[in-house]
Amino acid sequence: MRAVDVLRFSFHAIARVPARAGLILLAMAIGVAAVVLLTGFGEAARRFVMDEFSALGTHLVIVLPGKAETTGGTLTASYGGTTRDLTVDDAAALKQHYGVVAVAPLVVGATSVQRGSLVRDAPIFGTTTEMLSLHRWRLDAGQFLPDIPWTRATSVCVIGAGIKAELFGDTQAVGRWVRIGDSRFRVIGVLESHGRSMGIDTQETVLVPVGSAMQLFNTDSLFRILIEASTRESIPSVKAFARATIMARHRGEEDITVITQDAVLDTFDEIFDMLTLSVAGIAGISLAVAGILIMNVMLVAVAQRTNEVGVLKAVGATPGQIVLLFLTEAALLSILGALFGLAIGVIGGWGLTHVYPTLNMLPPVWVMVSGIGVAVSTGMVFGILPARRAARLDPILALARH
Repeated sequence: MRAVDVLRFSFHAIARVPARAGLILLAMAIGVAAVVLLTGFGEAARRFVMDEFSALGTHLVIVLPGKAETTGGTLTASYGGTTRDLTVDDAAALKQHYGVVAVAPLVVGATSVQRGSLVRDAPIFGTTTEMLSLHRWRLDAGQFLPDIPWTRATSVCVIGAGIKAELFGDTQAVGRWVRIGDSRFRVIGVLESHGRSMGIDTQETVLVPVGSAMQLFNTDSLFRILIEASTRESIPSVKAFARATIMARHRGEEDITVITQDAVLDTFDEIFDMLTLSVAGIAGISLAVAGILIMNVMLVAVAQRTNEVGVLKAVGATPGQIVLLFLTEAALLSILGALFGLAIGVIGGWGLTHVYPTLNMLPPVWVMVSGIGVAVSTGMVFGILPARRAARLDPILALARH
């Protein structure tokens, strides 16, 4: 029996009972669409987090005040103990390593930003000129913070696009004055809109020199210190240098936590891999249900087509050829249903991406290929029992419709 004959026979068998074929196609399409959409969601979440961290560059080391410890018999990290504040002198000392490209101390606070009668609350970040390159930010207008001594307070600021729109509208902001808290600052730059980056919403942010922020919030302590290493290979030595340097400055006490971007990315990657596999497994249940439906419907079809099987055996068809015919029919139904479900999944992902533009939910190629492969495999596995039952029919009894 030629392959073209097997395909022609299977297509005719499907076309003869459109209601049965449609039911199987719908079940398989729902299963594949569920796999594609849910797996695409997991991948979209993973890509979103990775992009957020990648926006900072690839060689970031972060120094946090407080030692991360495991307490209470559970695997929960806490920052406790006798913690010394991080200072700008601590940050300056970290520039001495050969593998360090840039160091950016960070002071964080919140207060009102006012221009004339327009006023709103905004997060204020005190930092240095290195923050622009370290965060891979770009300016929409003006210039970034000046390269001045870190302890020097200067009344200049850089504002986000959202702040600019609310306080200045369509007018020029660079060169104008705003009141931040109780002090006046001259706007020297406007950031391009980049959304959120490491928890910093560039549209709603006001940046001032670190010395000005310490004066504004009456503090000498830093929220954290950001370090950019020159290469990926130099990250371990930079991390060790940061820990040793701060310990030496804090009288030998390790009261800081040093983390790297790679470690954070690896952790998130593991979490979202588990999430993707979990939602794919849940969606796979739909495919299992579709496979069971295929098996049951084809078992009924075998009972209804005993005369047809008898004719095939009477003209010389072997049990292996009977099995091949029924498995081909199951495979065709699975492929058609999988393609239909793939179309639903892609269209659904495209629609959700337009509703939630921050998440690209269009499924990657491997998800689409895997969905079709699993669907076809499911159809074949659950089609074996009906095919074997058809192959075992006695030709004489089958012709007599027994």
